[in-house]
Amino acid sequence: MILGYCTNIHPAETWAETLAALEQHVLTVRDKLLESGDQSPGEPYPIGLRLSALAASELLEDGNLQIFQEWLDSNHCYVFTINGFPYGAFHGTRVKEKVFLPDWGSQERVEYTQNLFRIIAQIAPKSGGGSISTLPGSHKTFNADEAPIRQNLIEMAYFIEDLSQKHQIDLHLGLEPEPLGHFENTEETLRFFERLHADAKSPTIISNRIGLNYDCCHFAIEFDPAEQALDTISNQAGIRLSKIHLSNALSLDPRNAEAIDAIRRFDEPTYFHQVILRLANGSLQRFADLPLFLSAVDTGALLLEDTREARVHFHIPLDATPVAPLGATASQVEETLMWCKRNPTACKHFEIETYTWGVLPGNLQRPVEDQIAAEYRWVFEKLGKVSQ
Repeated sequence: MILGYCTNIHPAETWAETLAALEQHVLTVRDKLLESGDQSPGEPYPIGLRLSALAASELLEDGNLQIFQEWLDSNHCYVFTINGFPYGAFHGTRVKEKVFLPDWGSQERVEYTQNLFRIIAQIAPKSGGGSISTLPGSHKTFNADEAPIRQNLIEMAYFIEDLSQKHQIDLHLGLEPEPLGHFENTEETLRFFERLHADAKSPTIISNRIGLNYDCCHFAIEFDPAEQALDTISNQAGIRLSKIHLSNALSLDPRNAEAIDAIRRFDEPTYFHQVILRLANGSLQRFADLPLFLSAVDTGALLLEDTREARVHFHIPLDATPVAPLGATASQVEETLMWCKRNPTACKHFEIETYTWGVLPGNLQRPVEDQIAAEYRWVFEKLGKVSQ
């Protein structure tokens, strides 16, 4: 198991800004883990890197990649995975559906992802391999034609295969289902991969190089129990688990007026905060964003007596249980870790991914390095319980 945290929590769009964030924040987190004994001084520290398209292209210029490798070596660190979902600006501006652009029907997405693989093929340790996570093809509201998406992914699989053979390293791409993504839950994931394999001349290469980035928060929002989802996707369908995001969503009882008031504090304009409701009859009702859900509550369009639970796409720290009447989906993370304990070869790459630090309500705010270190400790504690 390789565990890192995703640096998409730190605002950075250029390579210079990215390296500055590594020096300012990542090394500080590493040192905190060394001090607490959660990081062995004899082991290099694994980094889950986020690179924008601009930063990736800059890193491949003017010998910057070699300089970065020397930086990694001198700081006893290594990169094992790159978050390639957000193409451009990811902080301080309205992101929402823009994070899905360009989608996998475009050449820009292909070229960006190829650059990420060119980078990780040269800097990831051969022993652990290298993964890139990306969007689930497109966004439902784009009404994208799936055929070019599948074709581009198939061509990407061959590109990854060639790089893997050239550098003698196991490289793989993980598509990350998300609410309102082109595919967002277990059932839609299975159907998409069936169509992808049906198009491929060599399904084996697809199976080896294109897999899933399983985000605990996203599948919790979909009310897909972790054990059932992972068994179905990995053990039954044989889809590769490229990476697992250890992440936490908000939950509440919509019939509780205090819970509705409390969730309003999480309504902010930067990211999508999709809401999925489980109704009394077991069916699901979906809202594309938190303001739409709140509007339905305020206008009476949503019959609250018919609801039982709402889950909100807002990544909150793993260790920070919200004050009642709000709740969290940390049990999904725990169930995922337990499943991985029973299936130890299913996935090597794990990443803490609470990118919303900058938009958390004030009562959940703390120095970002302290938050990340606490999330590591939460994971290690849960892993210890799993091992008992």
